[in-house]
Amino acid sequence: MRVHFCGVRGSTPSPGPEFVRYGGHTSCVALSHDGDGAGSAPTLALDAGTGLRRLSGLLDDRPFRGTILLTHLHWDHVQGLPFFAGGDREGARVTLLLPGEDEHTHADTLLARMMSPPFFPIGPHQLRGDWSFGLVPSGTFETEGFRVLALEVPHKGGRTMGFRVSDGHSVLAYIPDHCPTALGDGPEGTGEYHEAVLELARDVDLLIHDSHLRSEEVAAEGSFGHAAAEYAVGLGARAGAHRVALFHHRPERDDAEVDRTVCRFTKSAVPVIGAEEGTALDL
Repeated sequence: MRVHFCGVRGSTPSPGPEFVRYGGHTSCVALSHDGDGAGSAPTLALDAGTGLRRLSGLLDDRPFRGTILLTHLHWDHVQGLPFFAGGDREGARVTLLLPGEDEHTHADTLLARMMSPPFFPIGPHQLRGDWSFGLVPSGTFETEGFRVLALEVPHKGGRTMGFRVSDGHSVLAYIPDHCPTALGDGPEGTGEYHEAVLELARDVDLLIHDSHLRSEEVAAEGSFGHAAAEYAVGLGARAGAHRVALFHHRPERDDAEVDRTVCRFTKSAVPVIGAEEGTALDL
């Protein structure tokens, strides 16, 4: 499995020279199967923040034919959709799945609250190509040759999922927005290590996790809906993850400040990296 970091920022894009190395686009991770030629093009995208625009550049000028899974519907996870050139073109085939509040939710209607006049000039069904919209299935399902486990995690402002994705050889967990303090302070004061995230992260090759905060910011800002980097690393260690990628960087946290966060974990039991826009990892 190849993991492409297309957007790693949280809340709002962060343009400017001080954000060049880690990147300013919001949440999007693209996955492809190992192999040469067309088989190596990404076919599964996790979230559709402004980083989704970068996915078009990974397609060698071909239309996207695959699936987009949304963890939730906050702006920084959906605003790339109408600007996704690889999906908004003839020949594209896109399945978009999002978490519904219940089984009666209509995915396209829910998405149109953000993407329709007067907030945007077109609606979801006006995107070119063959688009279909549905709900993320509960539990485990198959898509694009990947096996996905979707579990709900606490986050403020709407139902939010975390994903565990396997290609039969490698496994990653993607938990970009997570408010563990909603379930209590936990053993270190940064939130509970609850059953859902432990199941998602258990023995994964890569844990991509919300690190919007630092531990000293949790008391004042933990209720806003995010996790601390210390929690992400602690979860990785408890769950037996092989590597942790700090993700959803705070929008004002420039390259030097993200470096300082990563450097807190040089002696961690689990290797820690800061997710960088435009880079790829082979698992």
